[in-house]
Amino acid sequence: MAENDKALIRLRDMPLALSLLSRLAVPLRRFDRGARAAWAYPLAGLVLGGMAALGGIAALALGLPTPVAALVSLSLQVVLTGAMHEDGLADTADGLWGGWTPARRLEIMKDSHIGSYGVIALILSLGARGVALWLLFEVSPALATSAILAAALLSRAMMPLVMCALPHARASGLSQAQGRAPRATATVGLALAVGLALVLVGAAGLNALVAAAVATCALGLIARAKIGGQTGDILGATQQLAEIAVLFSLLM
Repeated sequence: MAENDKALIRLRDMPLALSLLSRLAVPLRRFDRGARAAWAYPLAGLVLGGMAALGGIAALALGLPTPVAALVSLSLQVVLTGAMHEDGLADTADGLWGGWTPARRLEIMKDSHIGSYGVIALILSLGARGVALWLLFEVSPALATSAILAAALLSRAMMPLVMCALPHARASGLSQAQGRAPRATATVGLALAVGLALVLVGAAGLNALVAAAVATCALGLIARAKIGGQTGDILGATQQLAEIAVLFSLLM
């Protein structure tokens, strides 16, 4: 098989997506698909969200209160991804609001140190997700499970859309190494995520899709204006904001 093949879907895209978006030990022999594997990001999210939801359900089964179940579920999401998306959110907040020029903003985003904007963004993000999960588990463990899965699907479907819509803001980095997702790849990922979300939460999945899209478009417009495109950090921030938007839309 030729390197960097142009097929729309390959079975190995799923382990590729899991390897990129998580800390799970996924055996891989080839890494040549790049952004063409992005259609499988929602499926990777489904696996990670399922593990997080199971952790919350297990906590409830042990007799622990719903706040603890929410904390377990949220902690598993962070651990399973190695805080990859949270790191992107923090770097995005620091860079977009901590610099006065596109070059300086990109420099700040690349810096491994975290600033005030990043800390505040993480506190607000973790707090928002924790509160949403707490309230969802209070309503129903089944609803919380469906919401976690729908949020994991839709938030990760937004990432290839941003990869497709915005150019790379820098000539290096994780996003640049993956390449720009073809429109067909982003479309397949979105269709897959929406279809599964509708199965999980019914018509509320459409409201969740709108919420995720609004959050994604807002961040995308800001990123284009401030740094001229997207980076891996922008993609991580996209996932975080879209997940929060979906969780709160399902609470309404």
